[in-house]
Amino acid sequence: MQPLEFLKFTPKNNCGECGYPACLAFAAAVTKGGENPEKCPYVDVAALGDAFAMTDHGQDGLDGVAKRLDEKDMALVTYLKKKTSGIDFSKAAEKIGCVWSGAEKDCLLLQFLGRDVELCHDQVLIDGEEVVDPRDQILLYNYVYFGGGEKPAQEWIGMESLPNSISKVRTLRVYCEERLASFFTGNTEGFVAHAPALGAVLQDNPEQSCSAAFLVSVLPHLPMFVLFWDEEKEDNFPAKVKVLFDEKVMDYLDIESLVFACERMAERWVGLAE
Repeated sequence: MQPLEFLKFTPKNNCGECGYPACLAFAAAVTKGGENPEKCPYVDVAALGDAFAMTDHGQDGLDGVAKRLDEKDMALVTYLKKKTSGIDFSKAAEKIGCVWSGAEKDCLLLQFLGRDVELCHDQVLIDGEEVVDPRDQILLYNYVYFGGGEKPAQEWIGMESLPNSISKVRTLRVYCEERLASFFTGNTEGFVAHAPALGAVLQDNPEQSCSAAFLVSVLPHLPMFVLFWDEEKEDNFPAKVKVLFDEKVMDYLDIESLVFACERMAERWVGLAE
């Protein structure tokens, strides 16, 4: 049983009586982390049936879920390090917009959302510090593994136009576009002021009639066009953000890594303003 299936048995009102902040969080804790479903007084355990009994519940609630995801991510990091171990960085650097450090260190030097990255075959440093989140390593090693392709032509498309993206459009919207729009509502000045720290460049974009538009170089050959419309209270229009991608973006990253890159962009933009 998956979390969304279990969610149907909850009241879906995020009452918090189970001790979790939302019904979906409780559903994930039960189905993936072994939490007791009876902690929700509204769940009829008998009605869950055989599908729930056959579920691999894990243990330790959401902490168990997080641990299992971390283990999965670290295994993927190890896999990607192995896959990139045979890449000649001196030859690969130019095609993906990086600088080769030279034979002594044999690392790729690049910018990731305005921060300095040193990527070696066995480790990644960001601003001189070892990367803690394995997802950052996955993103960066994936970028190197893909090996690049045609240089971005800045022909912009939405994620919905990319192949196999149906399930990811909502993730992009919730964790990137809506997060930025919500945080910077009524604060176009703040959105603009903190953009340069990400390596974002303000664009002239009169045809979109937006409040601000930026070209953000997330990675050397991974530009994103970010449009921000501030709220218009008189017309009852909420703030909105739209992220567009170069039509050749799939030459540089898979869809999962691309969505994560957008999440990281939103996190950094908000973090700089907090």
